[in-house]
Amino acid sequence: MPKRILQGTVVSDKNEKTVVVRVERRFAHPVMRKIVRRTKNYKAHDETNQYKVGDEVAIQECAPISKDKRWTVVSAIEA
Repeated sequence: MPKRILQGTVVSDKNEKTVVVRVERRFAHPVMRKIVRRTKNYKAHDETNQYKVGDEVAIQECAPISKDKRWTVVSAIEA
């Protein structure tokens, strides 16, 4: 089964080797037929602490690293 890859913005880099990435998804509301935005935060593993707040990154699913970390940062996305 392929691993999911999501794109988002780093909103926190205070933890050691961890970044918090905000991922936004847009979808049409089933009743109102209006585009709705929903965001979710994911904790992702950043081995070298190279990503800072505001960076656009891609994260990929992985085996559990800690209680909350299930994602790793794959790469930065060019703006």
